Amino acid sequence: MSSTRDIDDLIEMMARLPGLGPRSARRAVLHMIRKKALVLNPLTALLQRVGANVRECVTCGNLGSADLCDLCANEKRAIGELCVVEDVADLWAMERGGAFRGRYHVLGGTLSALAAIGPDELRIPKLIQRVAEENISEVILALNATVDGQTTAHYIADQLDGQVRLTSLAQGVPIGGELDYLDDGTISAALKARKTI
Repeated sequence: MSSTRDIDDLIEMMARLPGLGPRSARRAVLHMIRKKALVLNPLTALLQRVGANVRECVTCGNLGSADLCDLCANEKRAIGELCVVEDVADLWAMERGGAFRGRYHVLGGTLSALAAIGPDELRIPKLIQRVAEENISEVILALNATVDGQTTAHYIADQLDGQVRLTSLAQGVPIGGELDYLDDGTISAALKARKTI
């Protein structure tokens, strides 16, 4: 067995992460090894802790270390507004903007006929249940401006038509854009200028 097999495997695993290619992964691994006590050992312990403790919030789908995430457990958050996002990265992007003080619902993706992803593969039934049970007055569809995102928004709008005020993000979100890549000001402006669907 090669004496560098573990290092090579770590580089290969790191290269699978978004934003890292083989060269960046190699540099990151080399840095971690050089700073073993300061970076590698604490990172190893943290990865094990996160792997053992992190789970989806039973209410909204956010990530946390308890059954109920910090946002759902926060009594100061507005109960009547529900912001629907595709995934946790989009929720975190909305939170970075700091403009929304309501609650969230993470779908876990978008409808896609090509990928055979229907409403039951997503958290759409749970969304409809929450609207019926939680005294929701407005559902903000903060989905990515992609074909699948817009298809999902229209499907949800049809399912909730007449039950609740439906709005979507307005200006600032480019067609084909994804929330996780937008700056905080753009997200804030888009949220403030939302419109009824």
